[in-house]
Amino acid sequence: MGTIDFWCELASPYTYLSVCRIEALATEAHVSLRWRPFSLHPIFKAVGWQTSPFEIYADKGRYMWRDMEREADRLGIPFRRPTVFPRNSVPASKIALLGVERGWGALFIRKVMQAHFEGDRDIASPAVLESVLDELGLDGATVRQEAVATAQSSALRRSTEEAIRLRIFGAPTFMVGEEMFWGNDRLENALDWATRPSNAKYDP
Repeated sequence: MGTIDFWCELASPYTYLSVCRIEALATEAHVSLRWRPFSLHPIFKAVGWQTSPFEIYADKGRYMWRDMEREADRLGIPFRRPTVFPRNSVPASKIALLGVERGWGALFIRKVMQAHFEGDRDIASPAVLESVLDELGLDGATVRQEAVATAQSSALRRSTEEAIRLRIFGAPTFMVGEEMFWGNDRLENALDWATRPSNAKYDP
């Protein structure tokens, strides 16, 4: 069975599309997933961007939102353009990393991204995060407080530093060994690569 490291930024629109479909596709392909929440902000900051490139380049941003509408419709995924973009994903990412350790990370990531890109809810808000955790049958207030502790801040920093080491520059990114696949439209390619024998040549 092959394995994909799924590098996910919780404020990323295209990551939302992948989050909504990756588990079913991976199960069908007999590929295991490792969920790797991280933050894009330090990566953008390193190249002089203080915000998303979709905000820096107006035409690119305009195209992205229309493309998101088309892709969500094509895939049958509910989508509502958030009134604030990009939102601060750091608090949610800390919780996601804690959840990955404890077995509920994938479900939390999906639910919090649905809150963001379906419900237009502020995923940096303690009330929103606790509500999502409560929906999972967890003690939202307790888990959120635990996730904002120093240990989880360090975990997010380490995860982001690992993404930088791998030269990840955007999200979603799928790593199959040392092979990188970037973007929701490369998810199927990554799954295909993960099922190939290790010595197979690419033969389109």
